[in-house]
Amino acid sequence: MNTYHYSIVIEWSNDDQAYVVLLPEWADQVYQPVTNGSTIEEAARKGQEVLESLIEQAQQYGEPLPQARTFAGV
Repeated sequence: MNTYHYSIVIEWSNDDQAYVVLLPEWADQVYQPVTNGSTIEEAARKGQEVLESLIEQAQQYGEPLPQARTFAGV
């Protein structure tokens, strides 16, 4: 099994009154935010599920995966 290191960004949205999940590397492929949750934990879990689904779909259809961003460090 491959390990992918994609970013998951969780931010509070006053408009949605929920934590919204953004997948920056996938911004060109899917509408953002990709999901939301009433708690950070719920948003993180749902974001991980969406990410796994996107990877699985891309692999199933032979589409290239986006390049993962890496943090340069401090």
